Amino acid sequence: MSTDHDFPWDIGIHDAHCHPTDTMASIASIPHMKARSLTVMATRGEDQNLVQQITQSVNSQESSEALGRIVPCFGWHPWFSHQILDDTPQSSNIHSQGISTEQKEAHYTAVLTPSPAEDAEFLKFLPTPKPLSKLIAETRERLKSYPYALVGEIGLDKSFRLPSAWTTQELDNRNDQITPGSRENRRLSPYKVKMEHQKAVLGAQLRLAGEMQRAVSVHSVQAHGAVFDTLKGLWAGHEKVVMSRRDREKRKDAEGALSEDEDAGDEHTSLPLPFPPRICMHSYSGPVEPLRQFLNKTNPSDVYFSFSCLINFSGAGAGKVIDVVKMLPEGRILIESDLHTAGPQMDDLLEQVARQICEVRGWELRKGVQQLADNWKRFVFG
Repeated sequence: MSTDHDFPWDIGIHDAHCHPTDTMASIASIPHMKARSLTVMATRGEDQNLVQQITQSVNSQESSEALGRIVPCFGWHPWFSHQILDDTPQSSNIHSQGISTEQKEAHYTAVLTPSPAEDAEFLKFLPTPKPLSKLIAETRERLKSYPYALVGEIGLDKSFRLPSAWTTQELDNRNDQITPGSRENRRLSPYKVKMEHQKAVLGAQLRLAGEMQRAVSVHSVQAHGAVFDTLKGLWAGHEKVVMSRRDREKRKDAEGALSEDEDAGDEHTSLPLPFPPRICMHSYSGPVEPLRQFLNKTNPSDVYFSFSCLINFSGAGAGKVIDVVKMLPEGRILIESDLHTAGPQMDDLLEQVARQICEVRGWELRKGVQQLADNWKRFVFG
């Protein structure tokens, strides 16, 4: 990787996906970072308010003309999707009476595989689930408070297993600098969240993003096909109509010059739409083949792909990501740290991944960093 040029921080480096609220002690370093913007994800019950809090505290230190260093994102990660109860058919009962112990156990028995019905200790450890309708209502209000907020981190994960219940020793030794709610190195249980339930939680959040016309950041592990199928179902009936070369010539003759990027005819634009306008496949780890599906010109959402050193440019996946980055349109590439601690390490990872992307694409460094900055602005703001 070339390191013979000073890095052009002056252009603006934008982290498309990170988790600094997992280490709240690091938040004080954000105003001193070299990165221009951090797109900060919420993932679970413990960090929704924290994302809101740091947005207010950090952005208040910026000039009144500036958007602010933090772009907040509110969403429920698939690793915690079991904590959401799909109450669509019975919302009135749950809102009026709360969720009983029997409903809690029935919920977890239904959404986890294998069934934990005989594992009373594990069921006791699990929290009372939040109704999906309540999650969507709360997220809607947060999005209203921040006109440029995104929906994220959301998605699907076929490989994740729930951590086991805390042992007394683990609780005594846990790092209290880490925001509660994550695995924190506990051993894994045999339980996974059924894909059908993950899709229900994902679909509700995608529809909310469509309603509010917000971009989304999507987690996908061994589930790129399932993510695409979920999106395709929401896109149905709203596909762009791609004109043939012959139709383009006819329209050009009839109406005069046709814009170079005007590839589609009239499309359905009535609001609200059931899908987000822009989608980021974060730390995309899939092969080249699915790119054609995600980037098909008939798709009514613009799909971006972000890359990180931690996930993409280390280990066995490093060779695969090079082919993916080479194949993507230059306007659909983003960079991220995916780091859980703000500060110099986050800056270093962003510089590394920007340099790697520029090298793979054959971009001169300033040109490449400008392209990545433009891509992020288009992804967030449209």
